[in-house]
Amino acid sequence: MTVAEFNTCVDLYADNVYRFILKNVKDSEKAKDIVQDTYEKLWLKVSDVEATNAKSYMFTAAYRTMIDALRKEKNIANINEAGIEKMYVHNNYKGEKEALNFALERLSEIQRTVILLRDYEGYNYAEIGEITALTESQVKVYIYRARVALKEYIVKLENVI
Repeated sequence: MTVAEFNTCVDLYADNVYRFILKNVKDSEKAKDIVQDTYEKLWLKVSDVEATNAKSYMFTAAYRTMIDALRKEKNIANINEAGIEKMYVHNNYKGEKEALNFALERLSEIQRTVILLRDYEGYNYAEIGEITALTESQVKVYIYRARVALKEYIVKLENVI
């Protein structure tokens, strides 16, 4: 990949990668750091990565960097405080989008990731499997289960009101 192709990749995919990471970490500063680390990794591998594979490489690197950051953060966080915070339910929605975002937060990390990659970013099953290191069958199962969980949560009137 040339420097011009690298710059083109940054221009084309920076917003998509940022949006994907932001939906998962829910902190704009952390998301910016992860995206920056992703582009640093791409820059270090610029001679090894083909321009046609750059998008897939960036999403894979961003996903893995996000997982590493979340694991590091989880090791630092106090488990008791995290458990107490999750027991409180805040049903002060301002609309359907917020209700959907809250429902997405309730999914497991892998379910949320595959749903965001499929429905928000438009990747096919094989590409999602490549990014997340899952088989295509596993991706389909996680997407199905996530959609069922989202449907069950959103259908309940008390969760949306």
